[in-house]
Amino acid sequence: KNAVVVGRSNLVGLPVAMLLMHRDATVTIVHSKTADAANVVNKADVVVAAVGRAEMVKKEWIKEGAVVIDVGINSVDDPNAKRGYRLVGDVDFAGAKEVASKITPVPGGVGPMTIAMLLRNTVNSSVRLSADN
Repeated sequence: KNAVVVGRSNLVGLPVAMLLMHRDATVTIVHSKTADAANVVNKADVVVAAVGRAEMVKKEWIKEGAVVIDVGINSVDDPNAKRGYRLVGDVDFAGAKEVASKITPVPGGVGPMTIAMLLRNTVNSSVRLSADN
């Protein structure tokens, strides 16, 4: 599979790219200096958006049937929302869901899994510490 990671941070972008490569994906990293980023993303079977810009990845960027994983979480002003803002991802969800075969929502997609893995790692660490004592 061809995968594109939008974002090159040390925290998400680069580690995700490495994970995908270890699963034999052909990986391209798109960043703020990438020429014609939309065209690069449009060739991907898997898109991981972790760029930190609200709704940067548009429907037109997504190849029909691609899997989209939105790691971003951004607040945008929304006078109609109770708090005056709403949370959105790095992907324009409303548009992308029309062409993607699968897409993670924001909020509620990747975030809960991140918390679950952090808790699992904390428990595992505690068990290892207890075993050493």
